[in-house]
Amino acid sequence: MLDIRPISDLRNHYNEIESAVMSGSPVYLTKNGYGSMVVMSIESYDRLIGSYIENALDEADMQAESDKRRFTADEIFGNARNRLEKI
Repeated sequence: MLDIRPISDLRNHYNEIESAVMSGSPVYLTKNGYGSMVVMSIESYDRLIGSYIENALDEADMQAESDKRRFTADEIFGNARNRLEKI
């Protein structure tokens, strides 16, 4: 079951939230009745983000093996700047 609490509980019941988070369950916080943020342990966050980063790096490695083209930093940042200017 989801643990949904008002954001004021973060201040008023920090120890309860910390216990829930340390047991592996995220705590969803609301502000004025609307979802505001999720609190989770560093370990849970690392698993969530770490796997994404690892998968992205693996994908980049596979692409680099199949495509022998290489770009300079100036080319990469120049392309990024050009795309940002169009936004």
